[in-house]
Amino acid sequence: MPWWSWILLWVALIAVSLLCYVLLGIRLFRKIMATLRELSAAGAKLGRLSVPPESVEDNAVAHRPAPGSAVFASPEQMRHDYFAAKASRRELRRQRRVKRKAERGQPQSLHDIEFS
Repeated sequence: MPWWSWILLWVALIAVSLLCYVLLGIRLFRKIMATLRELSAAGAKLGRLSVPPESVEDNAVAHRPAPGSAVFASPEQMRHDYFAAKASRRELRRQRRVKRKAERGQPQSLHDIEFS
């Protein structure tokens, strides 16, 4: 084999490898751009979501005592507040569960039915 054939062979190998790198780079760039488009669309969609101001959780947050007030309160008052808040959270969960089951058409649990 003449010496110039080796040079030709190496030039061809380097050209093919560079072509592969360029094609892989283009493919990677397109995938990154598609991912960024999806991410910006998800961010825009998330930014449009709004929480109604009269939600139950907002009302519960509005009635919280000031931070540090537990230090000067009596243990009975704190125990009462703790159990009242616990009962309130339990009732909120029960109401959400009843509403969710009613929307899905599922039967209600006997524990969730109010006997007034």
